[in-house]
Amino acid sequence: MKRKITTWMLLCMVFLLSFGSIAGAEGEKKTVILGTSADYMPYEFHKTIDGVDTIVGFDIEIAKEIAKDMGAELIIKDTSFDALLPELSSGRVDFVISGMNPTEERRKSIDFSIPYYRAEQSIVVRKEDKEKYNTVESLEGARIGVQKSSIQEQIAKKIPNANVVSLDKIPDLLLQLDTERVDVVIAEYPIAKANMDEETMVITDAKPATENDEYAVGVKKR
Repeated sequence: MKRKITTWMLLCMVFLLSFGSIAGAEGEKKTVILGTSADYMPYEFHKTIDGVDTIVGFDIEIAKEIAKDMGAELIIKDTSFDALLPELSSGRVDFVISGMNPTEERRKSIDFSIPYYRAEQSIVVRKEDKEKYNTVESLEGARIGVQKSSIQEQIAKKIPNANVVSLDKIPDLLLQLDTERVDVVIAEYPIAKANMDEETMVITDAKPATENDEYAVGVKKR
């Protein structure tokens, strides 16, 4: 927890510098717009609180801390994951927190904060296929479900002869798995654990390796 608090403080320093130009008229409260794809439990997801649909999660708490340190009101814009970079580059959102890896390709269009989390990848299968897909090598030629424009999509595309199915939302991918339209789903471990049906699905022992498992906050390139 101490490391997370320190990370929040550093993130706030980055954003206070990055958003120096975001201010309302004198006496008017500043606002800052977060871009996120709220289908990534436990990081960002929809939850009904007191009868109101609310976006909550670990990443949202980080965004709140940033807004608080800026003395600004946080506005959350929920969009598909693959639309986040265009939204940020165009200025329609001020920053992005959505379990996003600071890859070299993404760094060409936006800037990133220091990493705030290191992810662990996992492979989800139907229970009857647990032994069939228990290594990364066993995924060759499989139908693999991944989130569109994600690091998992990059992993899947490197697997020989794989048929990669890319969708916007994790719950939709798991539905594809449940209905046998894909053989496996590659997702980050806490995401898979929080969203999968444990009656019919299981996480295998296979651990896909990536070059970048860190999450960071995205800001417009200056």
